[in-house]
Amino acid sequence: MRVDFGAKLTVYDWVQAPNMLEGAATVINTTSLGMSGKSDFRVPLDALEKTALVTDLVYNPLKTHLLIEAESKGCTVVDGLGMLLHQAAPGFERWFGHRPEVDEATRCAVLSA
Repeated sequence: MRVDFGAKLTVYDWVQAPNMLEGAATVINTTSLGMSGKSDFRVPLDALEKTALVTDLVYNPLKTHLLIEAESKGCTVVDGLGMLLHQAAPGFERWFGHRPEVDEATRCAVLSA
């Protein structure tokens, strides 16, 4: 990733968690931490600016501890349902012969099911 994104991407060891968010524009949890039945993904958000985007690829629950904390700081947050729907689209296409559009209507249909 560093080759693709250059100096804009910084990789940290987990032990550096308290310092890693200073100046971060985007924070993404790509682990299963925070999912129902798992431990919460806990990282100190003290140094995170309210202009940061925080996304959690977990989709159950939609509002994880990470997203709730980030939202309380004023950050823009994105849940993991979009990732789930975009991953499902190719499989749906193979089974049914057409790729579903992943949009707000699709999201609402899944949430109401």
